[in-house]
Amino acid sequence: MNERWNLEPIYRGFDDPAFQADLEALKACVGEMTALAEILETLEPLEGLQRGIALKEQAEKVGGKLALYASLRQSADTKDSEPSSQMGRIMAVYSGLAAPDAAFEAWAAKLPDLLEIVAADEQLRDYQFLFRNMLEDSRHLLPGKCEEVVAKMKLSGGDAWSDLQQYLTSTVPVSYRGKITNLSSIRNLAYDPDPQVRKDAYAAELACYERIADAVAFSLNSIKLETISNCQLRGYASPLERTLKQSNMKRETLDAMLGAMDEYLPKFWQYLKAKGKALGHKNGLPWYDLFAPMGKAGKKYTAQDARDYLVRLFAGFDGELSQMVADAFDNAWIDFYPRDGKAGGAFCAGVECLGESRILTNFDGMFTDVVTLAHELGHAFHNQCLKGHRPLNRDYSMPLAETASTFNECVVMAAAIDAAEPQERLALLESQLQDTTQVICDIYSRYRFETMVFENREEQFMNTAALCEMMKTAQRQSYGDGLDESCLHPYMWVCKSHYYGPTFYNFPYAFGALFARGLYAQYQQEGASFVPKYKQLLRTTSVASAEDTAAVAGIDLTDKGFWRGALAGVARQIDEFCALVEGENG
Repeated sequence: MNERWNLEPIYRGFDDPAFQADLEALKACVGEMTALAEILETLEPLEGLQRGIALKEQAEKVGGKLALYASLRQSADTKDSEPSSQMGRIMAVYSGLAAPDAAFEAWAAKLPDLLEIVAADEQLRDYQFLFRNMLEDSRHLLPGKCEEVVAKMKLSGGDAWSDLQQYLTSTVPVSYRGKITNLSSIRNLAYDPDPQVRKDAYAAELACYERIADAVAFSLNSIKLETISNCQLRGYASPLERTLKQSNMKRETLDAMLGAMDEYLPKFWQYLKAKGKALGHKNGLPWYDLFAPMGKAGKKYTAQDARDYLVRLFAGFDGELSQMVADAFDNAWIDFYPRDGKAGGAFCAGVECLGESRILTNFDGMFTDVVTLAHELGHAFHNQCLKGHRPLNRDYSMPLAETASTFNECVVMAAAIDAAEPQERLALLESQLQDTTQVICDIYSRYRFETMVFENREEQFMNTAALCEMMKTAQRQSYGDGLDESCLHPYMWVCKSHYYGPTFYNFPYAFGALFARGLYAQYQQEGASFVPKYKQLLRTTSVASAEDTAAVAGIDLTDKGFWRGALAGVARQIDEFCALVEGENG
């Protein structure tokens, strides 16, 4: 089986004639869009809308393909400077679309009967949701050439600072037990069964951050100030308001979810204290034991083992999903193993030109790595469900982005727990609880931290010490007495890439985890009849608000009761876990 993904079906390299041809095609598209923007006022509304949408579709197909390839190459080897250089070339061209695109959207938004024209035309009808959002977003567009200026300045501003954070965290040498390793590998040791390995790895991880923290602090401060300035120029009340609008999600939904989470946080603290006690700690769980395995450790998995397990398991849910999983493993969609220069963590990127996806993981053979693969393959299935949509209708909002991925996790963990012997059941149950704690407690701490950063950044530069103190404050608020306060993770802001891209790329994980749990509960009740509804829901995510998407499954997201129901299922698992560990120690 392949160890690395195959990108050659996209381009054979940056010297591939097809790459250069597409770059020229993108330049031509920018030129045509610029010319169109200059004559829009002379055109009949229908003609202007049709021509504008056709050019936007072309730019999305060609520009998206170019940028995706450069991004995937960069993630696979951040030490290679060529992808960054090529991305700069691509974005320099792509940024030329900002001004004419803004002009087109402003012109369209001023048409008094825009939505009626769109609904009546066969070429435009599919984009009714897009145009409704365009009307709303037009209030936040910058005048004249300002959109182009902002897009170009971002290349050497926020985007460059984000690249710096990724480069530093993927290349920083980590000294561990007399040897040098990388950050991805050292963070994987948090799952090691040996408690001394976990503790030593935690110490080595924190020590390595000291070498890069000041530079990354400049990245974070610069990105957040740019975001604040951008939001002010566009008339948003706050970065959070902008994030919610971009997410097609109501503030009432966020408040309902966070309110339910606040009510259930003490239950998670109960789990953390029970785990800490079982591991011999008296004052809550130290950070280095957050991911400590418990119960009977499962077997180590090869990539082939993971493939066979997931293909067989998902066949019981849906044949289409199972076949796609097999294709991903068999056709080199996945880059599996950690290595120097490779980006940490895991992600899935849709490759629309191929109707496929590409997945990056840092696979180490643990069952948690199999779950991570299932998670990313959920994103790939989500992408597959959207293949029938037009090019501008394939992006889904951040909160809904975690739906299929977390649903896959529910399928995998439920099956594994049901089939397990008592000791293995404890291990799997604890593994799922630690993951859920991450997307509830840890995500809440990240949301609180980012909120504090935005509240302070306009008035002050936050140095490393200040950011570390904010991080610890956020962790204390979210983890309560479940963690040992003397052993937190003050540098979590350094390693998490989510702070260096879209604003508030944190609460969507909690949303996804709880929304998927609610959907999985429906599947358990309805069985096979739920699957078509589930696929329809995934198809809806890119052409409807979060609230309207949930309504496909009969869910009201602004009702705190829905979120409480999802959390109640976790609470029952925590009670079972506590009973199991108390029985062991009794």
